[in-house]
Amino acid sequence: MLNNLIGRVKFFFRKEDKELYASIYDILGFFPDDIKYYKQALMHKSIMHREKGKPINNERLEFLGDAILGAVVGHIVFEHFEGKREGFLTNTRSKIVQRETLNKLARELGVTNLIVTSGNSGSHNSYLGGNAFEALVGAIYLDKGYDGCMRFIKKRILGQLINIDKVAYKEVNFKSKLIEWSQKNRVNIDFVLIEQKKDNSGSPMFQYQVTIEGVEGCIGKGYSKKESQQQASKLTLERLRKEPQYIEAIFEAKGNRTKMEEEPVEIAPDTEPKDDFIIVQNKETANKKTAKSSKKDEAPATATVTPNMEKTEEEDEFDLSDISATPTQATREEIIAAAEEAAFAEQEG
Repeated sequence: MLNNLIGRVKFFFRKEDKELYASIYDILGFFPDDIKYYKQALMHKSIMHREKGKPINNERLEFLGDAILGAVVGHIVFEHFEGKREGFLTNTRSKIVQRETLNKLARELGVTNLIVTSGNSGSHNSYLGGNAFEALVGAIYLDKGYDGCMRFIKKRILGQLINIDKVAYKEVNFKSKLIEWSQKNRVNIDFVLIEQKKDNSGSPMFQYQVTIEGVEGCIGKGYSKKESQQQASKLTLERLRKEPQYIEAIFEAKGNRTKMEEEPVEIAPDTEPKDDFIIVQNKETANKKTAKSSKKDEAPATATVTPNMEKTEEEDEFDLSDISATPTQATREEIIAAAEEAAFAEQEG
């Protein structure tokens, strides 16, 4: 105790540290025992400060604070909502420790104004405040232990800044947010049922997985389809924010799909009826049939039988050689002579 008091007295001799000490007190509601943890918690990685060859920034404290914050908030939620199911407790904790909430807390507490960064990092970084808040929780844990973190979250955060009952029953539609993102980026999204079963008490359990352009996303579990899809959407949104390679895989798949859609496809079938059931003759055959047909339409020809031609028994009844299709044109004198010859023949007989 005496050593801590001496350390604080020495600390107040430096003006800049005195101001930081007062700011930390305003934020946390208590005096730090070891200020170095809090200094490091407010130091962004863009500073590139090193001590004994090791980089000094808030990344390691952020990692620690993230784990401690989840444990402490989960502990508080578990005690506050007695009898509530695991899904409800998980959702409530998620709403409190989500990035958007931590960013707002960092602004309200004044943490954002104390972050030390280089000129290149810029204040536009949406993770800056939330990351520093988690790093501060890590600093509190190293400085005051788990109980110190519990007091800070209970009294300062949930006691003054967040209404735990309101946030627990506030509906956060992660599925709607994910669908909105997919529509803006014109990517296909689907929710696939992975498993449906009953737990030990007989309650139905669902597992849904998000797929974007066929690329597998995260899986969510819940006691209803809505709850499991919400969980899957939340985890997928977090993955989209943290994993650039995941987004690259999605848009690569989208590019392949749109490329295939733009490629030429097979020509559509003809809708005209086919007349291939009609037998078409060749030109020579058709001409012959036409000529034959036209001869039938002409006047019938006069058949001429050659006189004085007796048929034998071996000959056919009709001798085609005696029939001429060419009519004879007899003169008047020939007709008269033929008639006289026939008359004399009758008289002699």
